[in-house]
Amino acid sequence: MTQNDPETTDTNEDSATSENPQPNDDANNLPQDSAFQSELDTVAETRDEELERLRDETDQAKKGVLLAQAEAENFRKRMRRDLEDQMRFAALPLVEDILVVREHLLRALAAAENTTDSAGLQEGVAMVSKQLDDALAKHSVEEIAAQGEAFDPNLHEAISQMPSEEKPEGAILHVTQSGFRMHDRVIRPTQVVVSSGSAGT
Repeated sequence: MTQNDPETTDTNEDSATSENPQPNDDANNLPQDSAFQSELDTVAETRDEELERLRDETDQAKKGVLLAQAEAENFRKRMRRDLEDQMRFAALPLVEDILVVREHLLRALAAAENTTDSAGLQEGVAMVSKQLDDALAKHSVEEIAAQGEAFDPNLHEAISQMPSEEKPEGAILHVTQSGFRMHDRVIRPTQVVVSSGSAGT
């Protein structure tokens, strides 16, 4: 038979098709898989770098916290030392003023050894006493008024009572020891003798 049989032709085409298969899709995807893997590697590296950065930031934050705690503790210690110093030397200004008065008193005593002028000595001592009162007043220390006043247990301390025809009961007759207060606080109450009223009552 000289003409090609159609069936034979189809068979041959099938054979050719089977012998020459079409390119595999997986093979075509190989370059794409390689690029994807490269992208994954890049992402992985980026995540590792980010984790490392976060660790560094965490370490820096911890160091900052420790430094702040140390500075706060040092500040507390300095404040405590300053407060202790202020308490220890709170009376320093008053002491300095009293030392000046002391020098004047010593000079008055030295001058009294070389003179028989008792009036001059008395005047000198009175001046020193005035200087002392001024120094105390400068620091808000003042004598508590008592002579002729009514007895006040917040300011005065009664050491005895005496009858009096001139002063009513409860009035202060005599001051035996001066009292002082600083601002509104009594440092030492005034010791006094209080009238018990007329002896006939």
